[in-house]
Amino acid sequence: MNIQEQINALVQVALGKEPADLVITSGNLVNVYSAEVLEGHSISIKGDKIAFVGPDASHTIGKETKVIDAQGKFLLPGFIDAHFHFTDVAPDEFIGYSAPTGTTTIFAELDLGTVVGYEGTTALLDNMKGQPIKFFGLAPSIPQPPQFLPRERVPISCEEVESLLQREDVVGLGETLWIGVLEGDKDLITNIRATLNRKKKLEGHASGAKGYKLAAYVASGISSCHESINAQEAMDKLRLGMCVMIREGSIRRDLEAISSLKGKDIDFRRLALVTDGIGAEDLAHFGHMNYIVQKAIDLGIPATKAIQMATLNPAEHFGLDNLIGGIAPGKCADILILPSLAKIECELVISNGRIIAKDGELLIKPRKCIFPDSVMESLHVPRKFSPADFDVPARDRKDKVKVRIMKLITEVITQEYQVELHIRGNRIKMDVERDILKVSVIDRKDNTGEVVTGFVQGFGLKSGAFASSYSWELGSPIVAVGADEEDMAMGVNRVIELQGGLVVTKNGEVIAELPLPVGGCMAGESLSKVIEGYQAVKEAVKNLGSSLMDPYLTLQTLPGTFLPYFRITLQGFADMKNKKVVALIVD
Repeated sequence: MNIQEQINALVQVALGKEPADLVITSGNLVNVYSAEVLEGHSISIKGDKIAFVGPDASHTIGKETKVIDAQGKFLLPGFIDAHFHFTDVAPDEFIGYSAPTGTTTIFAELDLGTVVGYEGTTALLDNMKGQPIKFFGLAPSIPQPPQFLPRERVPISCEEVESLLQREDVVGLGETLWIGVLEGDKDLITNIRATLNRKKKLEGHASGAKGYKLAAYVASGISSCHESINAQEAMDKLRLGMCVMIREGSIRRDLEAISSLKGKDIDFRRLALVTDGIGAEDLAHFGHMNYIVQKAIDLGIPATKAIQMATLNPAEHFGLDNLIGGIAPGKCADILILPSLAKIECELVISNGRIIAKDGELLIKPRKCIFPDSVMESLHVPRKFSPADFDVPARDRKDKVKVRIMKLITEVITQEYQVELHIRGNRIKMDVERDILKVSVIDRKDNTGEVVTGFVQGFGLKSGAFASSYSWELGSPIVAVGADEEDMAMGVNRVIELQGGLVVTKNGEVIAELPLPVGGCMAGESLSKVIEGYQAVKEAVKNLGSSLMDPYLTLQTLPGTFLPYFRITLQGFADMKNKKVVALIVD
């Protein structure tokens, strides 16, 4: 059916001259446009769109029309996650657990582009097509390191980003770090210009930006931020015209802190609830956007506002409220049927006019994700690694030497500390008794075999090692922390054999692992197997002595140069506060 035929069919159904395919009768309609709950309302659907909404839809019912009696139940628009990252499971597996809980649209950052390049990005987009729910992509911003660090070849070019922006399923440029914008990073500005030229959205990442720096960032055209951690930060951004995306996901949970805004006489229409990504365990345990809407209501936000924040508000932000975000004629038929607003638990989920889930069970199987070899074989190294690859030369120092170490002050924030370490055989030794372990990053994309090793305090391992193929830095270098060089080498080599994954080793043996072969950051297995593997990894790391709540999160963020204050990178040791590269050894 072409657009003209679809329009004509919708008009004819609304007039009662043609029958609807599906009619939901006598429900309590949560109208997000007027913030009302309208009792005894019906919805008529033709194809994938809504044709009629009103108290009486009997004129749209024909002999073949499927009728759902929703008397006493509540009719909501499908939920939208406006800022999402695929973390450990592919789209098809994610849908199986997300869709039955009511999420019908996801705006996804295309992180594979910053790991494996343009082909990975387009593969992810293609795999998101034709699924039971809707996906929109955000072209990857190019996260070049700060200007004081050496530049390196980026995995996706400005020309490739512009090509992505030409696609209808790409609605903007993904989160762009504020420091790069204020420094005038050439590639970032090129991508911002290309996005604005196409009248698409610029998604932000303004963690730490305040005052005139925040204003300067917004002046570039950035339209949103998901990094507010308290009500004041949210208000500061709201007053500058930003869409404030309130994060409640696996990385951080900020909703409770920001929920104090409920007591202010302000407009909530530029507030959106998002996850920023949700891991396999949280997805299985909590659900998806249903959980966040429920928590918002439990925190005292009125139900209609909480629902708006997960439906109409994000749809309006992306300029797609003509299609999604509400229940009205001409909109996509994404509708949730709930017994009560006190408990956000879906009885039926309708997406694109089809019943896709009932009582928590998915009825329409997602399309299987298939990725090219370039994505499935993304770890490129020239050789196997030996324990000697993780040695730290003493540079002719004797007995002891003062070095800079990364000290964890939270599970993701590190500061520089200076300590004395012993030298043996012209090699600087770690000090497990003081919880000073080795940390290494290894190039995985350019086939160089380059290894940079330093020291970290606070990880807690008493023995063994923990290695990952995914990290929060350009090109996603392999990162490993260990109390033993032999175990570090074994862990890194096993990660490479798996072509991506998490590996825990002890006494020369692999004791737990989770394969992540899709770009080295996503699993190709079922959610239950991912959860089983991740729980085994966490338990193994705990048994090695670590008390970290989420050791994988800590490990993957160690090289992240957009986090304070001291970082290990393939370009050197980065003093983020003073914006300079520093030597490991303190002279």
